[in-house]
Amino acid sequence: MFALRYSAVLVLVTAILVGAFVYFTNHGRFAFKLGLDLSGGTHLVYDADTAKVPVGQVPDAMNALQAVIERRVNAFGVGEPVVQTEQGGALGNNGAYRLIVELPGVTDVNQAVAMIGSTPTLEFKLVKQGFEASTTLANGDPNPAAFDDTGLTGKYLTSAALQFGNGSALQTNPVVLVNFNSEGTKLFSDITGQNVGRELGIFLDGKLLSAPVIQVHIENGSAIISGNFTAQGAKTLATNLNLGALPVPITLASTESIGATLGDQATHAGVLAGLVGFIALALFMIFWYRLPGLVSVVSLFIYCVLMLALFKLIPVVLTAAGLAGFILSVGLAVDANILIAERMKEELHDGKATQPAIRDGFNRAWNAIRDSNIAHIIAAVILFWFGTSLIKGFALVFGLGVIVSLLSAITISRTFLLALGMDATSGVGKFLMRSGLNK
Repeated sequence: MFALRYSAVLVLVTAILVGAFVYFTNHGRFAFKLGLDLSGGTHLVYDADTAKVPVGQVPDAMNALQAVIERRVNAFGVGEPVVQTEQGGALGNNGAYRLIVELPGVTDVNQAVAMIGSTPTLEFKLVKQGFEASTTLANGDPNPAAFDDTGLTGKYLTSAALQFGNGSALQTNPVVLVNFNSEGTKLFSDITGQNVGRELGIFLDGKLLSAPVIQVHIENGSAIISGNFTAQGAKTLATNLNLGALPVPITLASTESIGATLGDQATHAGVLAGLVGFIALALFMIFWYRLPGLVSVVSLFIYCVLMLALFKLIPVVLTAAGLAGFILSVGLAVDANILIAERMKEELHDGKATQPAIRDGFNRAWNAIRDSNIAHIIAAVILFWFGTSLIKGFALVFGLGVIVSLLSAITISRTFLLALGMDATSGVGKFLMRSGLNK
C-alpha cells in the first residue's frame, strides 16, 4: 500500500515541477508559439504558374517551391512561419496551385511581400538558330519566340558566389558563379555538350541578363551569370540564389494583415473560455462525485499542465482552432473520469470493498474509454491529413490531447484513488463509500 502512496506523491511532485516549468518559461526558447490569428501578422496568397511544368513533375515542383520560400522567410528571422501549398480545380496543370504564407509578428504587408518577392526565378534557355540578332524586342523585353526551354532552372542550384571576372585576369566585372547539384550538372553537361557554338540565355525573374556563347562542353556543373552588375548587386543576387531560386513563378493574389490587438483579444478569449470551462467541469465533478470527483479534478489539472508543457517542448504553434481543440480534449478527459466513476459506483453497489471496486471499475471502464479515444484519434488523423492549415492546428492539438487524456484518466486517477481508498474499513474508505460513488 505504501508503494501506491509513494507513487501518488511522486506524481504530485512531478506535476508541480512540470507546472513550474510551464509557468517560469514564458520567454525565450520555451515560450508558447502563437499562430497568426493569436499573435498578429500577415497572410499572403500566391498563384503558382505551373503551365510550363510537366504534369508528373508539378507536385515535386510545388514541394520545392514550398521549401525555397521556407528557407527565405526563415533567413529573415520570422518566428514560426507557416508555408504550405494548395491545389484547387482539376488535377494536373489545369489545377489552380497556390502558395499560402503566414508570417506571425510581421504586420507590414510591404515588408512581407518583399521577403517573398525578392527571391529570384533563374532559368537557362537556348537561343534558337537564326534568332541570335533578335533575342530582345523593341521595348527591351526578351523575345519569347527566340528561345527554347532547356529545363535547367534555379531549383538545381547548390550554391552561388560573387566573383570578379569570369576566370580571365583582364576582366574584373562582378559576376555570379553558380554550381548545380548532380541532376543539374548532368543536365548542364548535356546542354553544353550538344550545343557548342550556340548562345545560352540566362534569365532572372523573366529578364534576360545575358546570352553567352557556349564555348566548350562544361562537365563540372558550374556556370557564370554575367550582366551589368555592380559589386553589391552581384552579391545580393548570389545571396538570394543561395536562399533558393523559385522553381516556378508566383504572383501575389491576395494579402491580409491581422493586427496584434486583434490577436491579443483572440488569445484572451481562448484562455478565458478554457478557465471557465475548467472551473465549470471541476464544480460539477466535485458536487456530483465528491472525493472521486476531487481526484478527477486533480488529475484533470495535471493533464492540463502536461499538455501545456508539450506545447512548449514539441513545440506546437497555437492557433484559435488549436485552443478550441485543447478545450474540447479537456471535456473528453472528464468524460473518461465519469465513466470510471460510474463503473466504480456499480462495483460498490454490488457489495465489493473499496479497493477491489476501484480496480474492477477501472478495468470495466477501460474498453469503452479505449474504443472512444481510438475513434477520436482516427478522426484527428483524418482531419490533419486532409485539412487546411486551420483544421490541421485543431486536429494536432485535439489528437495530442486525446492521447494524453488516456494517461491522466487511466494512470493518474487510478493511482490517486487506490492510494486514498485503502480498504472499506479505513476512514478514507468509509468516506468514499458514503460519497458520490455511493449515491
